[in-house]
Amino acid sequence: MEDPYKTLGVSKSASQDEIRKAYRKLAKALHPDANPGDKAAEEKFKQVSAAFNLLSDPDKRADYDTAARAGFGSQYQPGMGAGMGGAGMGGQRGPFNFRQTRTGGGRGFEDIFSDLFTDFGGGAGQQQQQQQRSKGEDVRQSLKLDFMQAAQGGKHRVVLPGGRSVDVAVPAGAAEGQVLRLRGQGHPSRVGGQPGDVLIEITVAEHKFFSRDGQDVRLDLPITLKEAALGAKVRVPTIDGMVDVRVPAGASSGGLLRLRGKGFAGSGGKRGDQIIRLMVALPERDEALQEFLQTWSPPSGYNPRKGLQS
Repeated sequence: MEDPYKTLGVSKSASQDEIRKAYRKLAKALHPDANPGDKAAEEKFKQVSAAFNLLSDPDKRADYDTAARAGFGSQYQPGMGAGMGGAGMGGQRGPFNFRQTRTGGGRGFEDIFSDLFTDFGGGAGQQQQQQQRSKGEDVRQSLKLDFMQAAQGGKHRVVLPGGRSVDVAVPAGAAEGQVLRLRGQGHPSRVGGQPGDVLIEITVAEHKFFSRDGQDVRLDLPITLKEAALGAKVRVPTIDGMVDVRVPAGASSGGLLRLRGKGFAGSGGKRGDQIIRLMVALPERDEALQEFLQTWSPPSGYNPRKGLQS
């Protein structure tokens, strides 16, 4: 296979966090939804997903690194442990095992020959290890949602590496970085065990005026000077649709209003709130307002910056 480190553009000493960030950046840019009809981008997306699937698993990464050091990196296939195709008995090709190098440095010929005899049926210990690792490979994939899709949940189709599609039930209130597991939807086992799982990582696009704060939704609401001074009932967007909100008389920019139960769904189905920050917005040119303010004075002793004095 291609060098997974080069595919993700990371060093061989990269941390799991660095690998994760590199994958997410590439997956967003190459996702089929962002590149409809682009076969080259789709193929690259599959390669990036396969590389992340390998390097994000410590055991698989260790197996690959061991095989690469022995010169068999290009022959490595996920699901074979660290096994590479090697000359076997009677001209057959079988797994060549490097697994013991994880805990040590270089190895002598006696260790290699010991592995060869074990791999070709000479030891019950190897069979036991195979049974312990009999589950098929997991498949890792990303799913990009817009803000409202994450808030409301629903079914979404995901194209896996290899072209297979699966339907994913996204719960209402899905969060950035959340991972959904589809059990038994991954690669089949090579030794008759259970299939692996599909792990879907959620990414959420930013909204043009909503933002998320835990389970709460935040919104900056522009209001006129008259609405702030005299109070008013105004229409406000929420993730459930438009609602009427009462702005109290004498409201100032930065004042907060709370709409209970209008946020994201959390554990147990309980929803957060929507927090509205009032922002007084003035027109660029309003001669009547300017003329009025020329003759207006604040109440005696009023100082809006009093709290800033030391």
